[in-house]
Amino acid sequence: MENKPITNIDLNAFAGKWYSLYSIPTLMDKNWKQTIETYTLKEDDHFDVLTSYHKGGNPEEKSITSKLFFYDEKADGDMKAQFLWPFKIGYWIIELADDYSYVVVGHPDEKYLFIMAREPKMEADLLVDIIERCREKGYDVSELVSQEHF
Repeated sequence: MENKPITNIDLNAFAGKWYSLYSIPTLMDKNWKQTIETYTLKEDDHFDVLTSYHKGGNPEEKSITSKLFFYDEKADGDMKAQFLWPFKIGYWIIELADDYSYVVVGHPDEKYLFIMAREPKMEADLLVDIIERCREKGYDVSELVSQEHF
């Protein structure tokens, strides 16, 4: 399977709360657990993103804000996240459920991977299937870590 962004996203349907269930984390979110991202669509076709998380077993919830941009001239799933202006990081939506119940966010170089869902858990069979498809796309799924949602 080829690692590439999907081509058709309804941004209004994509908006809302997503639970990060498993990830191959970045340096920034390496020790985050129970991560929840809330996407709010803005008029100029970007999302304001509120990310809440717990760090290293600490019960105190922390949060950060960022922006997520999509571009008309690229596939819908080709996006850039901006945590600190003016720097942007490329991410790809590589899989999205027809009913928007889960999304898989990857990276052009297969470095990072995020399996997210609208609920804090997912059917085991579905999760196994998603992980297998990610492996076939070139991701080192042995690096996936649980976000430990309860």
